[in-house]
Amino acid sequence: MQFETPIVIETTEAGTRAYDIYSRLLKNRIIFLGGAIEEETANSIIAQMLFLHSEDPKSDIHFYINSFGGSVTAGLAIYDIMQFVSCDIRTYCVGLAASMGAVLLMGGTKGKRYALPNATVLLHQPLISGHITGPATDLQIEAEEMLRVRSRLYSIISQRTGKSIEIIERDCDRNYWLDAKQALEYGVIDQILQKLP
Repeated sequence: MQFETPIVIETTEAGTRAYDIYSRLLKNRIIFLGGAIEEETANSIIAQMLFLHSEDPKSDIHFYINSFGGSVTAGLAIYDIMQFVSCDIRTYCVGLAASMGAVLLMGGTKGKRYALPNATVLLHQPLISGHITGPATDLQIEAEEMLRVRSRLYSIISQRTGKSIEIIERDCDRNYWLDAKQALEYGVIDQILQKLP
């Protein structure tokens, strides 16, 4: 089923203007990630963050996440920009923040990471997708790269939650599901929101 992006009509003294909903939200410094984290999505989010930073480097960016994750490299590109810009990034989990979505959620400015009451977070080790073929030496190189990426992700999760690497390794060995209260206790978020502040 094809999803149509909602259009918002705004009337001011200057006239009437139609915006797609995401452009209208961007005017209020709101970025929304819904669905898979892929290269195209990451590039769009990065561009929006850089734009908002250039417009006003002191005002917070509000980053809403409802994502089952996706590409680790695309997700880390977003994460790095979140740390790079001088604006505080407020992150909000609405629905699901899984895998790289969870890393982005916890990548917000400490003290400004939120979840709604029925939100769910999933932590796990990075997955290999597709079918890998090739000589044994190439497979060994790929395996070593996966271990390096896993180590990097665990280091980020440890830093952002305050949990030890050993605890992160244990918990992320298999799917580790957290409801909003558990995400708060684990250090993924800082507050459960009932209403917008």
